[in-house]
Amino acid sequence: MQSTEKTFLSIGVLAFIALALAWTWALVFAPTELHMGEVYRIIYVHVPSAFTAFFSAYVLLLFSIMALKKTNGSAAPLWARSSAEIGLLFTVATLATGSIWGRPTWGVWWVWDARLTTTLILALLFAGYLVLYQSLNPGPQRTKICAVLGILIAADVPIIYTSVYWWRTLHQPPSLMRPGGSTIAPEMVWTLLACLAVTLFVAGWLLTGRTRNLRLLEELEKASYEQAS
Repeated sequence: MQSTEKTFLSIGVLAFIALALAWTWALVFAPTELHMGEVYRIIYVHVPSAFTAFFSAYVLLLFSIMALKKTNGSAAPLWARSSAEIGLLFTVATLATGSIWGRPTWGVWWVWDARLTTTLILALLFAGYLVLYQSLNPGPQRTKICAVLGILIAADVPIIYTSVYWWRTLHQPPSLMRPGGSTIAPEMVWTLLACLAVTLFVAGWLLTGRTRNLRLLEELEKASYEQAS
């Protein structure tokens, strides 16, 4: 068991080192964008954070469906809760880095833009899921209610992505995944993809570690309850 924990910890250390190296390259050494200048570099944190937040919503969707199919003795609710926590973390990072980019670009920290507003809704939904999970008593009813909410949360992701096409918005359309191919220079694309891959790996490590901690906490609470009885 100790060997497994050390291996898991070592993987996490390597993941964060890789993330630090990717950010250092992106923020210091990557080519400067012609029109936006140095401020564009925030996309190397902003875009991977957004993709990771969206990915977390679909992980939440997956485990919510699994939790509905088997409500007793399944680890799916714990994975779902962890994915909501990771999703909230990266959604907040998306909003924060977007504001940092928006201040010099738009002249304001925040506008009620369609993309920004729907992303804020995603953060509120993740937070609401966690509040609901904590407020309900453990059992099949909590599992089912949270699972239904988890499924609904995932529905906000395609709305966020297509919001720049559905409504008039200050937010620029997608530059990487768009019809006709990317409008970003190849060296910038590779840097962005590297940051995305490392961010997803870190998120996966955090998700796994958090779920393991929740499972251990659940086992300790169960043992404490049985001992008290």
